[in-house]
Amino acid sequence: MIQYVLLALTGAFAGTLGGLFGIGGGVVIVPVLFVVFTAGGADPEIAMKTAVGTSLATIIVTSTRSIRAHHQRGAVDFSVLRVWGPFIALGAVLGALAARVISGEILLAVFAVGVIGIAIQKLIGRSEQSRTLTFSPAVERGLATGVGLFSALMGIGGGVIGVLILTLAGRPMHQAVGTASGFGLAIAVPGALGFALLGLGQGALPWAIGFVHGPAFLAVALGTAIFTPLGAALAHKLSAKRLSAVFGVYLLITGLLLLREAVLGLS
Repeated sequence: MIQYVLLALTGAFAGTLGGLFGIGGGVVIVPVLFVVFTAGGADPEIAMKTAVGTSLATIIVTSTRSIRAHHQRGAVDFSVLRVWGPFIALGAVLGALAARVISGEILLAVFAVGVIGIAIQKLIGRSEQSRTLTFSPAVERGLATGVGLFSALMGIGGGVIGVLILTLAGRPMHQAVGTASGFGLAIAVPGALGFALLGLGQGALPWAIGFVHGPAFLAVALGTAIFTPLGAALAHKLSAKRLSAVFGVYLLITGLLLLREAVLGLS
């Protein structure tokens, strides 16, 4: 019982971050799920894959609530989601397939170092880009597929990468956060389904469908459903400059945590 209270509180924290930054909260959820599953005696490899798959399932709830909250404030560009969504979903499917054969630690380490570098630039560099980048349609499709691939492998919603790309492309910070919250839905639906199906017959935990754990999903989703709109409301109370600075701090903490997970996984 205590572990489910912990998971609900984790969902509340992840949901607040999801609404605030347009992320899925997987960087918070996955480590906690892993600890809960291994503490219950699960094999670490099965526990890790189940943590990722369950995290992706909870992001469906977080992303849906976040999109609605940001859309009510006019901060979601659905034209971007219509173009990027199919390729993000494709990447998520590829990520679910790759999770069975590719070690995610190397990818995680590279991603973590990149996030730390960008966070440092945001915190000590210029607050605004002096110029914006223009991406060709082919590059956009490649970026969208990559967002889905990396995010599905890590069990996150893609908001960290999405906000960075959208701000580099000249989107206002609030719109970047609101729109990136939709990336999570395109990642989480095919990603969670893939982990559920590919985990069948792989030594699934009790009460799990493949690599998606039902009770853990419900506990975390309860917290995210309640607190995601509160995070979105907070985001729109902050100025774009303040929100960007807070996002930089979040990136730095996230990058360090991800790097730690990667190093522990490789050791």
